[in-house]
Amino acid sequence: MATHKDVDTSMLRRAIWNYIHCMFGIRYDDYDYGEINQLLDRSFKVYIKTIVCTPEKVTKRMYDSFWRQFKHSEKVHVNLLLIEARMQAELLYALRAITRYMT
Repeated sequence: MATHKDVDTSMLRRAIWNYIHCMFGIRYDDYDYGEINQLLDRSFKVYIKTIVCTPEKVTKRMYDSFWRQFKHSEKVHVNLLLIEARMQAELLYALRAITRYMT
């Protein structure tokens, strides 16, 4: 992670995942949402919201300006995580709609 090796990023990844789900109205009882504010700064939250809600508005300048000290591969990995969390939130909503329809 950036210049450090063998870093456990599970807390960061979980915070990103739960922040995106929270944006879509999905909240988990067993997660401390205070972690999100500790691990994600305001500018990164704006970037996350842009990627997840309006990906067509993301520019190369925005991409280059977030996490400048990180390698390109790490930034791509985070972007994939953002899109996967959004897709899971959409699937959860679709499954809930199907379940409601069938009952």
